[in-house]
Amino acid sequence: MSTETLQLTETLYQYIYHVGLREHPVLKELRELTSHHPNRMMQISAEQGQLMAMLAKLTNARRTIEIGVFTGYSALCVALALPEDGEVVACDISSEYTDIAKPYWEKAGVSKRIKLHLAPASETLDQLIRNCAQNQFDMAFIDADKTGYDAYYEQCLQLVRPGGLILIDNVLWSGKVADAEASDEDTAALKALNRKIYDDSRVDMMILPVSDGLTIAIKR
Repeated sequence: MSTETLQLTETLYQYIYHVGLREHPVLKELRELTSHHPNRMMQISAEQGQLMAMLAKLTNARRTIEIGVFTGYSALCVALALPEDGEVVACDISSEYTDIAKPYWEKAGVSKRIKLHLAPASETLDQLIRNCAQNQFDMAFIDADKTGYDAYYEQCLQLVRPGGLILIDNVLWSGKVADAEASDEDTAALKALNRKIYDDSRVDMMILPVSDGLTIAIKR
C-alpha cells in the first residue's frame, strides 16, 4: 500500500491502456488522428475521457456543457455516455478544429446530441443564463483559455444544478502551479483559481492528479 499516488512508468501506463480502458472504436480513431495534429497536446487523455464518461453516467447526466472542444474527443466521450435525449452544449471559436470533430461525432451516432456553438464561450454561457437555463445542467467541463477559467467557473456555477459537477482541466499545469517562481499569466490565473475553489463554500472539491490535473467540483 502507499499513501501517495503511484508514479506511472511507460510499461505500467501501457498496461492500463490494455486492460483498464474500454475505448469506443470511433474514440480511438479520433484520438489517434489527433495525435498527429500540431496542437495534439490540447487533447485530453483516454483515461480522462473515460473518467468523464463515467462521472456523467454516475450522475445520470442528460445536459452538459463543454468549454473548449478542439477536435472533439472529450465531447464525444461525454455524448456517448448520455441518454438518447441527452445534450452537450459545446463551445469553441475554431471551425478549423471542430470541423475535424464533426465526422467522428456523426460516425459514432451522437452528432444530434452535440450542439456546437462557434462563438466566445462567455457569450454562449451568458445567452444560456439570459434564457433562464440556471440550474438546468448536470455537468460542465472547462478546458479553454486559462485566463478565462474564473469567469467560466462563475457562469457554470449558475448553470449547473445543485449536486451537478464542474470539471476543470489543466489545473496542475505541468507542475508550474506549485512553482513559486512561475508567474506567467496562465500560471497565475490557474494558481488563483485553484486557491479560490479550495476556499469556495459553494462547492465540494478535489484536484485529481490525472493527466495535467483535473478539478472535480460538486455544486452544493
